[in-house]
Amino acid sequence: MDQTWIAQLPLSEISQIQPIAGGDVNLAYRVDTAKGPYFLLVQKGRAADFYAGEIAGLKALSAADVKAPRVIANGQIDGDAYLLLNYLVQGHRGSQAQLGRLVAKMHRYYSPNQKYGFSEAYQGASMTFENKWTDTWSELFVEQRMDQLRDALVGKHLWTNSALKKYEQVRSIIVYSLAQHKSKPSLLHGDFWGGNHMFLEDGQPALIDPSAFYGDREFDIGCSLVFGAYDQEFYSAYQEAYPMAAGYEKRLNFYSLYLLMIHLEKFGGMYASAVNNTMERIIAES
Repeated sequence: MDQTWIAQLPLSEISQIQPIAGGDVNLAYRVDTAKGPYFLLVQKGRAADFYAGEIAGLKALSAADVKAPRVIANGQIDGDAYLLLNYLVQGHRGSQAQLGRLVAKMHRYYSPNQKYGFSEAYQGASMTFENKWTDTWSELFVEQRMDQLRDALVGKHLWTNSALKKYEQVRSIIVYSLAQHKSKPSLLHGDFWGGNHMFLEDGQPALIDPSAFYGDREFDIGCSLVFGAYDQEFYSAYQEAYPMAAGYEKRLNFYSLYLLMIHLEKFGGMYASAVNNTMERIIAES
């Protein structure tokens, strides 16, 4: 990284900057200083408000008493947005049950206005979701998220007419199912897969890289199933702390489908069969 750029960070006595792998949206670095390490995210060619959603999400997690990185500074240097966080030191192992209880705790923190959405939009590498406040979960999830993903997949020629027809059938199932389901606008991580939690040196779990908004808590749980990062201990502890309503097993497929559609839009055809299989499962179980 350019030394002139580094010198403009609001930190003193920087001794070293090391790139950190793992993300697909931001450039990430560990910044060592005389006062200890910091975590730096950089988004080339973007305004400082690119990180407004993540900052609001981290503050919401803090308000819910959920362990997460703390915002140190945010701004723009030479045309690049940056977000500076405190550095959480990773430990070796932790309890999946404890993590399940932490997620349940987060989900018991509800929207201050009793609506679904968020104060800031989600901005990703290729997709933006406005997170406009709605009165129902279906309006936010189906109309603002799923339909926008459908349009993106069609626009990128990743869906044929056959896939589009299947989606419309699945959409009808989701809308009907959610109309029968009593939902509450819980604080969601919004991108809850295995790469977005960690265990600290003392074994305590923490959540990182949120794409937070207020929605049905089954959203996070359904997303968590896609890559198999969580074991039965996690789900049992979650259910014990905050049991899900009857019929949740079928509804979780809606959110697994969402995350797979995100990956299809972002990474292409390697996720096509997984998306198709999940749509067929939703239809078969309806």
